[in-house]
Amino acid sequence: MNNEWVGSLQQFVDGISSSVAVIAPATDRGFPITAWNPNFIEMVGRPRLGRVGPPYVETLFPTYARRELVSKIEQCFATLEPMELEQAYDFSDQTHWWRLSLKPFRVDAIAQGQHQVLLSGIDITTKMRLLKDLEVSTSRFRLVVDAAYDAIISIDHEQRIVLFNRSAEILFGYSREEILGQSIEILIPEANRARHRTHVNRFATSPIQSRQMEERNRVYGRRRDGSTVPLQIAISKINNGGLVEFTAIVRDISEQVRLTELLEEQATTDELTGLPNRRQLGAFVEELDCLRRSYAALLVDIDHFKSINDRFGHDVGDEVLRSLARLLRSAVPPDQLLARIGGEEFVFVLEGASSTEARDFAEEVRAMVQALPVPAIGGKPLTVSIGVATTGEQGTDLAGVLKRADDALYRAKENGRNRVEMAA
Repeated sequence: MNNEWVGSLQQFVDGISSSVAVIAPATDRGFPITAWNPNFIEMVGRPRLGRVGPPYVETLFPTYARRELVSKIEQCFATLEPMELEQAYDFSDQTHWWRLSLKPFRVDAIAQGQHQVLLSGIDITTKMRLLKDLEVSTSRFRLVVDAAYDAIISIDHEQRIVLFNRSAEILFGYSREEILGQSIEILIPEANRARHRTHVNRFATSPIQSRQMEERNRVYGRRRDGSTVPLQIAISKINNGGLVEFTAIVRDISEQVRLTELLEEQATTDELTGLPNRRQLGAFVEELDCLRRSYAALLVDIDHFKSINDRFGHDVGDEVLRSLARLLRSAVPPDQLLARIGGEEFVFVLEGASSTEARDFAEEVRAMVQALPVPAIGGKPLTVSIGVATTGEQGTDLAGVLKRADDALYRAKENGRNRVEMAA
């Protein structure tokens, strides 16, 4: 080999800032390294690497990294194609990562014009540490997301699902593998999809970064089996390179809704008979008032109910009330109301009924009750007195209508009971 050229080659590699070495074709001892720079010495961790006789790849590099490197060098010489690999070298202070490039070259000044391999290394320790830190951070994020009690779902700017945690899998019945990349509309009832798109587009251009989805109508999600579930949703957005992405924290509120509906039902339902109570009666009539609809009110009262309680006891009296409630409920026309407003008093509200229609209906109810044998009082029939009032010139105020119906009921009692009287 031309010593002058070798000296020039050494000067060349000494001036390169990255780690550089020149590898000659293999001998019986391995692949000799004919030139290297100080950065190469630092890379292999040999600060006292001398220049007396060429070192060899097989003895210079750590045992755990040697086999892969030698294999790549052999391929490079055999194919004369560039090769790349990444290796980590453990030193006493820390681990260093390097990206190694192998590139064959040939210079006529070298004897026989043999190819050699230029090995260059770039220290990527900082990058690898950042990647490791990112991987740890990402792993922690995934662990937190998957351990979250609430479902967490993210969608990209095209409203495609890009994150779907374990709780979301449980809530909606989809596995992560089958849902990722799907449109978010797969989780929305079909009737709500158009409205959802409008809301998302409006939120995307809004200055607000996060919000609770609280609409007049309850928010529902669609499960894999097609069933719907009431949801509480908090949604936020981020701008990712000019594209808006959304993340929603979703909670199943089925139990909360069930309890709310139960409380609402208890608040508007008579506990003993299961009929609507005075509160629900008021709401029903208030709606009729808003619609300016006329109605008739029939106030029904059990005759001699106090004597039933005194003779048979309050438990029997309660059973009589339940029996009567069942009978009266069977007589309620569709879309009309029957309520218990206290004691032994019941009220029918018949929307749009005339005085004649209301009186005829009241007579039917009176006769039906009289024909009912009640087992709780030995199979004897009950009788009821009924006062009827209709809206008209006197107005639709519930209190006023009931007052007139109560006056008519009082006359029915005075006139012998088991009868119907119309309000004046």
